[in-house]
Formats: sequence, C-alpha cells, structure tokens
Amino acid sequence: MNKVLNGGCLCGNVRFETSAEPMFSGNCHCRDCQRSSGGAFTPAIFVPADSVWIQGPVKFFQSRADSGNTIDRGFCPNCGSQLFTKLQMMPNVLGLRAGTLDAPDNFHPTLDMYTASAAHWDHMNPALLKFAAAPSAQE
Repeated sequence: MNKVLNGGCLCGNVRFETSAEPMFSGNCHCRDCQRSSGGAFTPAIFVPADSVWIQGPVKFFQSRADSGNTIDRGFCPNCGSQLFTKLQMMPNVLGLRAGTLDAPDNFHPTLDMYTASAAHWDHMNPALLKFAAAPSAQE
C-alpha cells in the first residue's frame, strides 16, 4: 500500500497530493539546485507526473541544466516557495521538493547526485549512493 504524500507552499495557496510510489528520491548538488534553493542541495521525491493532484496557481521558470536539457521549476507566484521540478529528460515525471511536504519525515533519499559540484561545507550521508553527475550518465 502506498503512502499519501501531500504538501504545499508557505502561504497555503498551492497544495499537492500523490499516492504514487516514488520512482526515486535524492539530493541534487548541481550548481543550479544550489542557486535555486539557496542551500547546498535540493532534496526531491520523483513520482509519475499524472499521479499528482495540484490545487492553486503554479508558475514555472525554465533554465538549462549542465547536461544541456531544460529544467522547469514550479513555484507559488504569491510566496515564491519552490514546489516542483520538471526535467526534460524525464517528461512524465514530477519532482516534489521534500521540504514542502506536510510530513517531511516521509522523505527517504537513496542517492546524492552531482556530487562533483557539492559545496565543501556540505556533509553528505555516507550511506547514500553517490553520483558525480546525473545517475543516467554513470556506467
């Protein structure tokens, strides 16, 4: 049985919910995620996009990743909370920002990616799989 994941933005104008099994969960340490989060990494849970119910207005900002693919980051146009990530390389998948979950204890990362650009002051969990770049780029 799948656990329901729900959450929302700081002001409450945007809410989301999914009962889909996460495809993967992890921490991205790329420079774009560092800049957009203002922290050392972005923690996210990736689920099938069509499994997520979203209520309220969401604005997306598109940027180009180190890979050359586009990333669309979804945020609340009122309070600015970043909630979602759409990756061009995985068009049917939606990333949910772990910090926006109502129960953040439901975030169980399995990997760290883009560790080659991790901040020197970031202390990563040694038990998680590590990828210097995107996991698909690793062999």
